[in-house]
Amino acid sequence: MIRKWIAKRGCPFPLIRKGAGMSTVGIIANPASGKDIRRLVAYATVFDNIEKVNIVRRVLLGMEAVGVKRVLFMPDYFGIARQALDGLTGQDSLKMEVDYLDIPLTGGQEDSLAAAKLLAEYQVGCIVTLGGDGTNRIVAKGCGDIPLLPISTGTNNVFPTMIEGTIAGLAAGLVATGKVAREVATARMKKIVILLNGREADLALVDAVVLEEQFIGSRAIWDKGKIKKIVATRGEAANIGIASIVGGLHPLPPNDPHGIVVELGPAKTKVLAALGPGLIRTVSVVDYRLLNAGDTVAVDTAPCVIAVDGERELEVGLRDRVELQLRSDGPVVVDIKRTVDAAAQQGLFRLT
Repeated sequence: MIRKWIAKRGCPFPLIRKGAGMSTVGIIANPASGKDIRRLVAYATVFDNIEKVNIVRRVLLGMEAVGVKRVLFMPDYFGIARQALDGLTGQDSLKMEVDYLDIPLTGGQEDSLAAAKLLAEYQVGCIVTLGGDGTNRIVAKGCGDIPLLPISTGTNNVFPTMIEGTIAGLAAGLVATGKVAREVATARMKKIVILLNGREADLALVDAVVLEEQFIGSRAIWDKGKIKKIVATRGEAANIGIASIVGGLHPLPPNDPHGIVVELGPAKTKVLAALGPGLIRTVSVVDYRLLNAGDTVAVDTAPCVIAVDGERELEVGLRDRVELQLRSDGPVVVDIKRTVDAAAQQGLFRLT
């Protein structure tokens, strides 16, 4: 269901029918991103929710400039959407319809998942996310083939990018309205599926990490001594977090079809990695090998904890059987630069 956000615009807007999402963009802004334990064990700073409000405001203005007709917000306890709209007055007042999704708020990751599923059901033209790798992993579980445009507001972000909200809004709008074709503007990413006793238990967009732990505890990974195995879809030297280990060992960009498995332990091969903001450590690597789509890696440490995209999520018992499988059918993601460059080449920014 959709709840009306701005009632003063006349008669209630009809509920979206399946397939009626052209020129509509969904926005999922996570108010909890950028506030985990790495503020205590590293030198990360808190990403303030007021800045998220400012980013959303600029995203909205960018989208309206290229013809987006409607925006659907995930509601949240901080009121990011409401505060963003309150600041748009006078000549910056929006002409587009702005509504919010009618979902039960839990204050947890279930909100992002419920919002993503609903936006996929409505077949919106694009979903803009504000969060980190964890937020986008949850959204990817529910968004289907709707293009994602992830804006980084988390900690160790590899999947989302730091981008000016205005440009992100332009790109999202160009994709949602069809002014730049999806085959030009987007690319499909890889993912890792965690198979627990033969069933799909979770997924990772960047990396799945086997930790020599029994309990989840604090979710963020910061102790390198607990890491036994990494399976990753990507990793570059410019990344931060677990992906920086991959980047220092065998750089793997997002568009490379391969994945990688890395075994850690006492060894002669050592990699200098930025495991967190200001947290630069030497990591010992026993071995590594590349993976093809469909390849499966068995987890031979038990009991253990599996961390996905930087957060501990799955406790594995002695009798559990766990496999990590690389797949090529991850989420569809907007390439922001390619999208706005294509629009410029098509003359879409020329007004005379």
